[in-house]
Parts: sequence; C-alpha cells; structure tokens
Amino acid sequence: MSKYYDTITALETKKINRDYIVGWMGGYLQNPAREEQRVTEAYEAGYEDGGNGTTDSSSQWVS
Repeated sequence: MSKYYDTITALETKKINRDYIVGWMGGYLQNPAREEQRVTEAYEAGYEDGGNGTTDSSSQWVS
C-alpha cells in the first residue's frame, strides 16, 4: 500500500477527529483548502501536517 492509504488507515484506527483526517488528505494531495467558513482547527492542523507529509499533531485530535 501507499503512504497515503497507510496513513489514513492508521489515523482512523487511532480514532482521530474526522476534520483532521479530511484536512490531512487535502494537504497531502495539495488540494485547495476548504472555504473559510468551513475550516476548523482540526482541519487546519491536518491540512498543514498533510502538506508536510507528517502526522505530528494528530495525537491532539483524538475523538
């Protein structure tokens, strides 16, 4: 499997906040960020981590 799928599976297994995961996916794939009114702190953290190819702040977003 690829790093993308392995990381998503690991985040879901750890019960990480869904907004973080969606943000991570968008950042990793270099998609445009969500509209400003739909952005949450978890999404921003995930988007930044995904863009950097890490999951450094994911432990802060356990549901």
